[in-house]
Amino acid sequence: MSSILITTDYLSPGDEVDVYLTGLGFATRHSPMRGARTAGELVSLLDGVEGALIANEPMSATVLERARSLRAVVRAGVGYDSVDVVAAARLGISVSNLPGINANAVAEYTIALMLAQARNLVSMAAGVAAGGWPRRDGFELRGKTLGIIGRGAVAQRVRPLAEAFGMSVLDGDLDKLLRESDFVSVHTALTERTRNLIDAAALARMKPSAHLINTARGPIVDSQALVDAVRSGRIAGAALDVVDTEPLSADSPLRDVDGITVYSHMAGQTAEARRDAGLLGARELVAALAGKPQHPVAHKSGEGA
Repeated sequence: MSSILITTDYLSPGDEVDVYLTGLGFATRHSPMRGARTAGELVSLLDGVEGALIANEPMSATVLERARSLRAVVRAGVGYDSVDVVAAARLGISVSNLPGINANAVAEYTIALMLAQARNLVSMAAGVAAGGWPRRDGFELRGKTLGIIGRGAVAQRVRPLAEAFGMSVLDGDLDKLLRESDFVSVHTALTERTRNLIDAAALARMKPSAHLINTARGPIVDSQALVDAVRSGRIAGAALDVVDTEPLSADSPLRDVDGITVYSHMAGQTAEARRDAGLLGARELVAALAGKPQHPVAHKSGEGA
């Protein structure tokens, strides 16, 4: 009987994904990821496991080399930068993701973050909770320009939603996008090319009134450069659903910066997206273990989410 490790935190013993897998004769082992794990802990969890349906575990070469039974890994989402796909390919381990699985959820969330920034929703609610009655003008999305970095499924879903609010949308030319956009929204994969793509130089090209939105991957944005840009008034603010280290570290420069709001990587977390990701992830894992993965990632680029 093949054993499967499930670390996605919204999947649990007895749910429909578990019933599907056990019904096919697999033995399931649940260990929800709710914080950082060491390589040793991961190796221990993977002992005797042939397939893994994972969250954002750091599946490094060291971990994969020590997971002797592992034959297939499926990331229950889009981004797979936490998996060393080169090492996996060398070791004969199939790696898959679920392209576009949460695109609608992330697109709607992106618009929500833009609205929250435009209308100061977080700071207004915090002021009322603290006993005050803050009153501060916001601004409308209508007539503003959104610059979208990335061309994947999420980016394609964001465009019509933004246009429905009366926004103009730019993509492609990064320099023009940075200079002319009122909001810059990141929807690209984390690669060596995109790491720190939004650095001090990029932020310096943005409007002083502009806001940065990141629902892709934290390291695409240089955190310290962003903090400096917001504190100095170089840009107006930022809404970040993703950061370099998750959960946000106690000593992160992003803490307690007026104008920067950090959320807890929830863009793709809707009931609909979770159900689809769980079921499709399980089916992909079964296919991969049979040698027929439908969404292998070794030779393609995704769009983190």
